[in-house]
Amino acid sequence: MNLTFFPEYLQKAGYQTSFFGKWHMGDHNDKPRPGFDHWESFAGQGDYYAPNLNINGKNTQYDKETYVTDLLTEHAVDWLDNRDAEKPFFMYLSHKAVHAMFKPAKRHEGMYAGKKIVKPDSYTQTIGSAYKKLNWPEWVKKQRDSWHGVDYMYHGKAEGTFDDLVQRYCETLMGVDESVGTVMEWLKANGLDESTMVIYMGDNGFSWGEHGLIDKRHFYEESVKVPMLVRCPEIFEGGQTIERMVQNVDIAPTILECAGLEKPDYMLKVNHLFNCLRVMRITGAIRYSMSIILNMIFQ
Repeated sequence: MNLTFFPEYLQKAGYQTSFFGKWHMGDHNDKPRPGFDHWESFAGQGDYYAPNLNINGKNTQYDKETYVTDLLTEHAVDWLDNRDAEKPFFMYLSHKAVHAMFKPAKRHEGMYAGKKIVKPDSYTQTIGSAYKKLNWPEWVKKQRDSWHGVDYMYHGKAEGTFDDLVQRYCETLMGVDESVGTVMEWLKANGLDESTMVIYMGDNGFSWGEHGLIDKRHFYEESVKVPMLVRCPEIFEGGQTIERMVQNVDIAPTILECAGLEKPDYMLKVNHLFNCLRVMRITGAIRYSMSIILNMIFQ
């Protein structure tokens, strides 16, 4: 493999690097990838319960009561506790949740039972012929009856109704919500919450009934747009919404520049997420030792 992963540049600059969770890029195996001093992953999509983790090249099978979101969070915090406190760190926490088929932690099962699910206005247009008056393409109508449509969700494998699926999704996401809270609480307890850059993002958007569709494999806005939040009070002011387009190719060079490193020539000149260098130069806060946490949810 002639591919260089961007954490390799952080490693060379003295960063301690770690990866926890779903890789799912290229091969479906769980073997350690370059650029990480510590590695914990699973093959393919993995399992919500009874996960099998490859930890630094050795596989460990966990029992059926072990929930993968909790396990990854516990191991991530343990790594933070035991790292060299004198060195900067980069931690990549990449949850399986909330990928279908959704399975919440047992403590969250049923917490949204009976809640009314408000469907989008475009939910019904492909039941009949209303979509034709809207000049929607015929494939949208056909998709409604496919495994990406609300009437045949995941080849009929999704248990229950559309509302049931939304409920399980939200309950499964609660584990990620608690995971983020656990990491942020650790940072605050250790005096690192102001100086650590935290990036929270997903790898895709998701449709919940818009145009009669579910999932992510179409070029409508709800599927294309990806959630992303960035926080680092020490180097930029929060509460800002970036209106310019940001893409996944912006992530690596932005992280490298925020860490005070030169991006390699092969990386495109990109639209940096929050004009990071300009902000840091104004504040005089360019840091070669800023710690970074990247948390990703997968849908």
